Amino acid sequence: MGTFFHRNRGLTPYLLLLPGVLWLSLFFLVPLGFLGYQSLQSGIYPNFEFTWEFSNFSDAFSNYHEQLFRSFLYAGIATAVCLVLAYPLVYWIAFRAGPWRNLFLLAIVAPFFVTYLVRTLAWLNILADQGPVVELLRDIHVLGEDGRLLATTFAVVSGIAYNFFPFMALPIYVSLEQIDERMLEAAKDLYASSTQAFLRVTLPLSAPGIVAGTLLTFIPAAGDFINAALLGTPKQSMVGNVIQAKFLESLDYPTAASLSFILMGIILVGLLVYARVVGAERLTG
Repeated sequence: MGTFFHRNRGLTPYLLLLPGVLWLSLFFLVPLGFLGYQSLQSGIYPNFEFTWEFSNFSDAFSNYHEQLFRSFLYAGIATAVCLVLAYPLVYWIAFRAGPWRNLFLLAIVAPFFVTYLVRTLAWLNILADQGPVVELLRDIHVLGEDGRLLATTFAVVSGIAYNFFPFMALPIYVSLEQIDERMLEAAKDLYASSTQAFLRVTLPLSAPGIVAGTLLTFIPAAGDFINAALLGTPKQSMVGNVIQAKFLESLDYPTAASLSFILMGIILVGLLVYARVVGAERLTG
């Protein structure tokens, strides 16, 4: 075997890529192709026929554009919330936590030891009408006597932000942890204030982590449907809820597949624009 690789060095990279290519082909490209095939069908379950029904896409967009817009709006708000909360936290962990650093990182990752569904169900108790959070807000007159947090946009966005928070925090932490503190000391030796050193040294060097964190948070959040289903009402339904209902309840596979491709297409275009704005080197950094 060693002699074979020695004689065919040019083939070695391709042989190493082969398992990954086969895996992606079997579990990504094949299902994606079948989904595309379904999106161009017409008829009623179970009598679907492949008729190149491109109108499925325009019909799906016109009928469910509100859910699409709401999905990206909620995902954008949740991503911004995660960034605002995660950056100061992981900055402190990276530069101030000292020997307790790993313990705090474990606290960030710990929710992942519980399934996604259970984490979301926990918010039903946290935001319950008779729970401590709502009672406190009523006592300080932030909420009225009949005010509630469940079945609101706040609950859905909060659930999304909570569930995807580690996806934002960990990439930023990795970028911050790799910063050589001597660069910050050099900036202060050149009479830069702490704020100037942060804006001109720390923030630019942590930009790859911010870019990675926003992508890892926003993309899955846009397709989420569990938080809207459990913490919201039909008024907060997202495109993921529509796709789930079309596939599993009404059995309208062509519409569900069309919406899936529309969602993927919008995300892909947004990713290309994002890469153009922030720079491809930061996107891959």
